[in-house]
Amino acid sequence: MGSQRLVITDAIEQQIADHARACKPHEMCGLLVGAPGGDEVLEFHPCRNAAASAIVYTLDPKDYMKVEQSADDRGLVVIGVVHSHTQTEAYPSATDVAQAPDPNWNYAILSLKYDPPRLRNYRIVAGEISETAIEKRP
Repeated sequence: MGSQRLVITDAIEQQIADHARACKPHEMCGLLVGAPGGDEVLEFHPCRNAAASAIVYTLDPKDYMKVEQSADDRGLVVIGVVHSHTQTEAYPSATDVAQAPDPNWNYAILSLKYDPPRLRNYRIVAGEISETAIEKRP
């Protein structure tokens, strides 16, 4: 991937916000799917937070496998994960950094501290956090 941006539509951002509101008081999580090597979110797939927690998230492994298989069948890939912070800023916590499995992924965080919610995106490589731009596409 290498690009330091995430391209997303208002419609997909709205799906993410709706899922986050529906999951409160727990953190929500979901997967971002796009073209291999791309930085554009083509699909958002809500996943179950297996941790059922207000302060951490754990992607349900069955949900993850289902999304990855479906994407693979259609020539797409998982390009990142998104989760919500229900009360705090959209910035990766120490837990988020420790759980970041793939240096090529986008790690998007939606903060419900604000209305409307604020979405920010990061890359996490070897424990180093770098924020990337979010570009809107119609």
